[in-house]
Amino acid sequence: MGKIRILIADDHSIVREGVRMILAGQEDFEVVGEAATGRQALEQARAIKPDIVVMDISMPDMTGIQATEKIRKELPQVQVLGLTMHEEDSYVFELLRVGASGYVLKRAAAEDLVSAVRATHRGEAFLYPSVAKMVVQDYLQRTSAKEKEQALDGLTEREREVLTLIAEGLTNQEIAGRLFISIKTVQTHRAHIMEKLNLHDRTELVRYAIRKGLIEP
Repeated sequence: MGKIRILIADDHSIVREGVRMILAGQEDFEVVGEAATGRQALEQARAIKPDIVVMDISMPDMTGIQATEKIRKELPQVQVLGLTMHEEDSYVFELLRVGASGYVLKRAAAEDLVSAVRATHRGEAFLYPSVAKMVVQDYLQRTSAKEKEQALDGLTEREREVLTLIAEGLTNQEIAGRLFISIKTVQTHRAHIMEKLNLHDRTELVRYAIRKGLIEP
């Protein structure tokens, strides 16, 4: 079985040298190229066709995210592993969105980088523990929000508030005063609620609110 061919892309030469030393020390790895900009990474990936590009995010000329997107579209057989100091969720999700297979922080231990490269080559996703925790938390938050929306049949938060107050017996004027909105806005929300839930009068709204636990029976 041949060695895993790796291209290192980072705008700091000292970082590239450090990464090269770590990876070149593995018998099954071969560093086949280096790039100092995103554009160089793209050009070398086209020419060398490595198995994996270890890609920094913040680089001149073309960002690592832009380079990753182009590489994954043009060379789907080439995997990209993000190696960066950025731990913000916006960077993580954007890099993963454009096709990166993993995300390792520069403060990670050498063995983590080695494990990440091997996992990426096997076609697995690798996320540094703190990054994985962030991704899981985001997923759980999105799932919770989606489940909540589904539980109320697509009603918005404001529509849920209006529905609850209607079911409690408040008039449109009282609801407008409670929520600091106009009576016309209350009427619009009420019409949307009726349409979404396919309900036709206040009695049906009350029954729905009780069934969903919005008010006590």
